[in-house]
Amino acid sequence: MLVAANKPLTTWVNVNLFQSAVVFVAVLAICGCDQGQPRAPVATNNAAPAQLPESTNSIGMKFKLIPTGMFTMGGGGVSRKVTLTQSFQMGVHEVTQAQYEQVMGVNPSKFKGANNPVETVGWEDAVDFCRKLSELPAEKAAGRVYRLPTEAEWEYACRAGTTTNYSFGYKATDLGLYAWYAVNSGGRTHPVGGKQPNSWGLYDMHGNVWEWCQDRFAPYPSGFLTDPTGPEVGSHRVIRGSSYLLSGEFSRSGFRRKLTGVIGLDDHGFRVVLSSGK
Repeated sequence: MLVAANKPLTTWVNVNLFQSAVVFVAVLAICGCDQGQPRAPVATNNAAPAQLPESTNSIGMKFKLIPTGMFTMGGGGVSRKVTLTQSFQMGVHEVTQAQYEQVMGVNPSKFKGANNPVETVGWEDAVDFCRKLSELPAEKAAGRVYRLPTEAEWEYACRAGTTTNYSFGYKATDLGLYAWYAVNSGGRTHPVGGKQPNSWGLYDMHGNVWEWCQDRFAPYPSGFLTDPTGPEVGSHRVIRGSSYLLSGEFSRSGFRRKLTGVIGLDDHGFRVVLSSGK
């Protein structure tokens, strides 16, 4: 038997065991073992489907658990790097007229239809809906609290891991598969979920109705941002996604618009985020 000079066999074995343990720990550190937050797919030009967890609340609204991640927000030469450190549950659909009326007791929409998106609602109406939905007995008992998505959350969920003009790719010619817009809408809204969803299972992120976001509007700040919520002061709110009235260029994932929160036209709607729950 050959043994290293001046080194007992037990010491040689212990050293090798220690080195193996170090390698094992390093592999764990590199691969990551934190299962506390769902992780986003790597950004890509391909809209590869992802099976995200889904939940349903007491009035039948469905939500997808959106993972944490990083993305480039904006477009057209104006963009910023954003990190979202908290997962959130995004509404699968725009809020429907039936859901809005169940919570608010009224339906202000021009284009009536129980499963059509509610419209002719301003930012303040959307916020009031979130408050009243959170106060429903079943929602309160479950500890569920609702709000509008931040602008960063909205675009991140819309892109669904892509870096292209739209959540499905670069070509506006494919928009009709995913959106109701000027070319195919007939000048009106349509029932939610009637087109294909993005790869994270969210419907009508392009077209049908504009969607209010939580943020006040301001030019994008420079640098890298973490969990941005917009400026603290300002007279306009962000609205995203475009509508049945407009051409495809307005439906791009990074396109943003500003409006006063009081205005609610017949192509203005919203979807909600479930921000907490038991």
